[in-house]
Amino acid sequence: MHYAIAALVVCQTVLFSHVCRADEQEIQYLLTTLSTSECTFSRNGKQYQAAEAFSHLQKKYSHVKKRIHTTEDFIEKVATKSSLSGKKYEVNCTETTRPAGKWLYEILSDYRKKGQ
Repeated sequence: MHYAIAALVVCQTVLFSHVCRADEQEIQYLLTTLSTSECTFSRNGKQYQAAEAFSHLQKKYSHVKKRIHTTEDFIEKVATKSSLSGKKYEVNCTETTRPAGKWLYEILSDYRKKGQ
């Protein structure tokens, strides 16, 4: 509840124009977590190291940033599937493969629980 109120206050002046500061911090946290992970990233059937995945998602995000308003928008519109093929991205960490969107939502949930 406190997070929602704080985010609303921070976002109210920029609502509908671009990502508010709180959401931008979350997005950057997700990208940084990806870039420093030991995981591999599957995109269109090809495996990429974390640094390459970070670079791809950062570039993709910069192209569509004006249409992204929340962290959830970022996950759904940028980090879940290929814009070209429609194939879902996957993350493989310690021999466990799961959809990239699910992995990012888990990281986001942990981040919010810590009150970062």
